[in-house]
Amino acid sequence: MEASAIRAIFFDMDGVLYDSMPNHEYTWINSLKEFGIDFQPEEAYMNEGRTGYSTIRIAFQKYLNRQPTKEEEEAAYQLKTALMNKRPAATIFPHMQELIHQLKNCGIKIFVVTGSRQPALVSKLNTDFAIDAACIISGADVEQGKPHPEPYLKAWERSGYNKNECIVVENAPMGIASAKAAGLYTIAVNTGKLNDQVLLEAGADELYADSKQLSEALKKIGHEKR
Repeated sequence: MEASAIRAIFFDMDGVLYDSMPNHEYTWINSLKEFGIDFQPEEAYMNEGRTGYSTIRIAFQKYLNRQPTKEEEEAAYQLKTALMNKRPAATIFPHMQELIHQLKNCGIKIFVVTGSRQPALVSKLNTDFAIDAACIISGADVEQGKPHPEPYLKAWERSGYNKNECIVVENAPMGIASAKAAGLYTIAVNTGKLNDQVLLEAGADELYADSKQLSEALKKIGHEKR
């Protein structure tokens, strides 16, 4: 990756900008428990980036050896949403607001690519990071979620740049697979419970241990753009 050539960075949201994965872990385990599924903590991280309905179908197939009915699928999704609404608000990872602010000031375009469909997503990202709706690709914008390349291809198309001028920041194997399938250089930050090797095997080109290391690395891109 030639830092001086970078003109756009596509950030995943959960586990990259916000420390929200513990909430997803809790709500997946407890919503699927109602259907007799013993969903394991690591699976929340392995499946992060998929649409909620896709994760439900995978869990039913794995643990119950069948697909959920439409009613079960909707009930599980609504239960997870209700549980999430009762959880404490996720905090922003250290250094990330400062990083995004600096990158934008250096002329780098910032996008957020997430599988989330939360209605308040746009206003939250705008308030916390000054990211406009046009620079957010959510689960509502795609036919196929991660690990399909569509989410990151959408971001790339909206950016208007060449692929070698764009990079992705992800924390989950599904997101890394999506970005690599889209032909984009991908940086992983391991903020969850997975072994580093899982993220590297998914195709990450670089790996950082936390938001501090990530911020230090990406700030160098901003410095080279000045």
